[in-house]
Amino acid sequence: MSSLEHVSRVRLLYKAILRLHRSLPLEMRALGDQYVKDEFRRHKQVNPAEAHMFMQEWTKYYLTLGKQVTKPNKEQHVGSHLSGEFVDYFNDDQAEQLLDLHKAIKNPTEGNGGSQS
Repeated sequence: MSSLEHVSRVRLLYKAILRLHRSLPLEMRALGDQYVKDEFRRHKQVNPAEAHMFMQEWTKYYLTLGKQVTKPNKEQHVGSHLSGEFVDYFNDDQAEQLLDLHKAIKNPTEGNGGSQS
C-alpha cells in the first residue's frame, strides 16, 4: 500500500469514528472525540508494524461501537471489558493512558484526569 493510500485510509477511519461518536451521550462523545484525536495525533509517525496494529484495533473499535449504538435498546450499552491478558500487553505509557481514561470516565467533572502528550 502506498503512503498516500495509507493516509487516506487513516483519515477515512478517523472521520468515521468521529461520525459514530455523534450517537453517544454528550459527555461520552466529548471524551471519546478528544481521546480519538489525541491517539491519532500520537500515532502519526510510527513504524509500519505499529501503524498496522493501530489501524486494526481502531477498526475493531469502530465495528464494535457501531453494533452497540445501532441496537434498538432503551438501555444502550457502550463499551466492553478488557481482559487482564489483553492489558498485560500494554506498555507503561498505554497503561497510564488507560488509567487516565478510567479516571476521566469516573470523575467527568475533573476534566481529562491526566496528562496529555
